[in-house]
Amino acid sequence: MAKSPVERIATLSTELEQLELRQQRLEARRRTLAARRSRAADTRRKILVGAIVLAKVEQGVMDGKRLRRWLDQALNRPHDRGLFGL
Repeated sequence: MAKSPVERIATLSTELEQLELRQQRLEARRRTLAARRSRAADTRRKILVGAIVLAKVEQGVMDGKRLRRWLDQALNRPHDRGLFGL
């Protein structure tokens, strides 16, 4: 039995709403993944910079006292300060 135009419109409207909801969910997932990748890249950059700075201090290229002063000025949380014996 053929659907009436009103029933067809109602069906298509429901399908459209479902597709729009699906699109919203996919877009939210895309944004979440992009944010996760960005945070991971930021963390990796920080780790690499820290490793380079520590290596330069160990090699004597950079003054270790200067690094400790920077850390003393920059670190506020007791847990963070404890990692460096401050």
